[in-house]
Amino acid sequence: MAGSATQTGGRTARLAALLGRAGSTAPFSAFEWIIAGRYLRARRRGGGVSVVAFFSVLGIALGVATLIIVLSVMNGFRSELMSKIIGINGHVFATPIDRTFTDYEDLSERLAKVAGVRAAIPLVEGQAFASSPYGGSGVLVRGVRGADLDGMAAISKSLRGGTLEGFDDGTGVIIGRRLADALGLQPGDNITLSTPKGSTTPFGTAPRTKSYAVKAVFEIGMTEFDSTFVFMPLTESQAFFNKEGDVSMIEIYIDHPDEVGAMREPLELAAERPILLTDWRQRNRTFFGALEVERNVMFLILSLIVVVATLNIVSGLILLVRDKSSDIAILRTMGATPGTVMRVFLINGALIGLVGTLSGLVLGVVITLNIKPIQRVLFPGAWDPTVRFLAEIPAEMNSGEITVVVITAFLLSLAATLYPSWRAARLDPVQALRYG
Repeated sequence: MAGSATQTGGRTARLAALLGRAGSTAPFSAFEWIIAGRYLRARRRGGGVSVVAFFSVLGIALGVATLIIVLSVMNGFRSELMSKIIGINGHVFATPIDRTFTDYEDLSERLAKVAGVRAAIPLVEGQAFASSPYGGSGVLVRGVRGADLDGMAAISKSLRGGTLEGFDDGTGVIIGRRLADALGLQPGDNITLSTPKGSTTPFGTAPRTKSYAVKAVFEIGMTEFDSTFVFMPLTESQAFFNKEGDVSMIEIYIDHPDEVGAMREPLELAAERPILLTDWRQRNRTFFGALEVERNVMFLILSLIVVVATLNIVSGLILLVRDKSSDIAILRTMGATPGTVMRVFLINGALIGLVGTLSGLVLGVVITLNIKPIQRVLFPGAWDPTVRFLAEIPAEMNSGEITVVVITAFLLSLAATLYPSWRAARLDPVQALRYG
């Protein structure tokens, strides 16, 4: 008892000295910061408060880091899928309405001259069955000119064997790596393609089957493309699919894919004939819409982690108010206003929220920047591209989203301090001294 009284008296003297030096304390003065800092330090009787504060910081840090990592991965997924999907498929697709594209060469030149258009590529597209002595698979055959194929960075920069030289001679095709693995093929081997749209006979249409050499193998990194796409010379594909002098569509690549809506009118005027224009957003609306919904739902769900962590601030500050009730009473009797007491505990909660938020920011950014090495070390072989489309975990940080996460976490931390601070300010000094 004597030791407790001596300890209380010493603490009272120190508080009196601080308050005396502070004089009439202005809001958030040095005196209030000193008191708040001392209250956060561990003591024999207040050790439990410090433990709660530590887990509050940890919870907020993990919540903020998780939000940053998940949002960055979702952004990476969208960017990677968009770059691969529209990188190989184009941004705008022109198809005929009243008559076939027998004038595709002149039409593609006119469309390519429109401001903002990077390339206009005529192509023939059709389905076929690819086979080898080791297996078979359905494929999508795309007939393009060699110069156009060389201009597709998604293909020309992803070759895993072979070359594009001599592509237009009509003797070979280019296939994806997963298709090559499934059929047991390498550059130089032969692949057999079959289509039901063959030559017309008195007895009906006869299937067409022809063997081609595999000139090169590409790997875009997206399973759907690497396992189904076969690129064939344009003239050979016209003969293979009975489209002599005709093409299925003209793919248009523009400089700014997100502004594809503004390109419709100039392209229609440049065509000088009726054409039907569709863009990558229309073709992939369901897919990218699902990604956006998933991203928003994940943000809401993971935000609950931060909310739960801020509730620990409430419980920690309530414990701190009960533990420091005698100190609060002494401060009040020495002239401290209720506002001073309230600001002390507001500072406590704000410090916990700030440290937790900044720690989570650093942790989230570090993990996001090293997400691929972490994947290769901790989860080797766990990322199945046949299920998730991509071969690696992509991540792309957005500074605007990170700012929203940080500000939201800090504001939630401040909101969590209001009730305990208000309760401390309303504490009756007489009752606090009697029961403290």
